[in-house]
Amino acid sequence: MAKKRNMSKRDCKLILALDLPDRESALKILDGLRGKLEWVKIGLQMYLKYGADFVREVSGMGFKIFLDLKLFDIPNTVASAVESVSALPVSMLTIHASGGREMMRRAVESAAERNPELLILGVTVLTSFDADSLAETGVELEPEWQVEKLAKLAVDSGLKGLVCSPLEIEGLRSILPEDTVLVTPGIRPSGSSADEQKRIMTPADAARAGSDFIVVGRPILKAENPAFAVSKILEEIANA
Repeated sequence: MAKKRNMSKRDCKLILALDLPDRESALKILDGLRGKLEWVKIGLQMYLKYGADFVREVSGMGFKIFLDLKLFDIPNTVASAVESVSALPVSMLTIHASGGREMMRRAVESAAERNPELLILGVTVLTSFDADSLAETGVELEPEWQVEKLAKLAVDSGLKGLVCSPLEIEGLRSILPEDTVLVTPGIRPSGSSADEQKRIMTPADAARAGSDFIVVGRPILKAENPAFAVSKILEEIANA
């Protein structure tokens, strides 16, 4: 049963989505953010191109790693993939909640056996999806209802954290255990382009809603001064 929601402000942290085409560009930006930023998200593009060595390199620069691979396969394959990731300096890893109860349960068990500090996050509904996008895949539910359905299944399967749109934070906080970690992409500082994201929110609004981690990419990566962009977002979170 979900615990009563704590209305006090949570300690919301910023994660930089390192979605860049090459290692050199990524390392240049990260070098300028040492001591100013704690968390970095490495996604499929960078991981497939540069592999585990790149994860170790970024970790060696002093950053905590959120490895966003969104694993989705049969339970045994996902459990084996989690085993491989558990050997790396990774703090958070994503799997798709739509992979089902057994897949999620096996992923959690694999992490617990090999790296208890690795937090497995269930991805609910991608922030690029709206009701029409879901309907095209055969899901005849509004995004928020599908998110709640998958979130409950994920927590019941043993997951302690979820990835969701910031628009779903308050609804999830009302139905999930208080200590459930919520990571929210779809964050755009005021004045930024939404790009392909359809369910978005500002950093301050996400922090007030109860996000534990906000994920920001292009508004930092495309800024003339990425360090200044980071400082402004952190200031916005702190003042939320």
